[in-house]
Amino acid sequence: MADSGCENLRSQEAGSFLYFAYGSNLLTERIHLRNPSAAFVGVARLQDFKLDFGNFKGKTSETWHGGIATIFQSPGDEVWGVVWKMNKSNLSSLDNQEGVKSGTYDPIEVNVYTQEGKKITCRSYQMKSYECAPPSPQYKKVICMGAKENGLPLEYQKKLNAVEPNDYKGKVSEEIEDIIKKGETKTR
Repeated sequence: MADSGCENLRSQEAGSFLYFAYGSNLLTERIHLRNPSAAFVGVARLQDFKLDFGNFKGKTSETWHGGIATIFQSPGDEVWGVVWKMNKSNLSSLDNQEGVKSGTYDPIEVNVYTQEGKKITCRSYQMKSYECAPPSPQYKKVICMGAKENGLPLEYQKKLNAVEPNDYKGKVSEEIEDIIKKGETKTR
């Protein structure tokens, strides 16, 4: 009977899929910009992977002006994130956001575990060819806001907060700047 929760999630409607987010899409308002169907399922852990930041083929992200999040296999490590249930109609917009066509990220299937220990199979993304690079302050802030908003474990939030950003002083897109401003006014 220990598997019953997994079975329920597997028998999801044919028109939806589960997505494990570990970067900027941790933040509800961010994922909803392009993927309005995303519904929070829960917080989950990806075992034997580690979070990293980098530039695809050494090229800085024009959106974020710094390294962007990826994951790589690393026995004994773990990445925490959020599982979103999404309508399949949002799959192409999610793939576009993740740069699948340009080759920035490859879609992958991962098994994650909820805080209750249930195993869930999800779609996620991994950058294959990248050079390590620190994130911009804005990108780091969006990730940390999402981690806090969704209640990722405090120890993991501390790790995210400890990531050293680059020294980018400019602006990112207006819609992201607005999200950051809203988040800052909420926490005051």
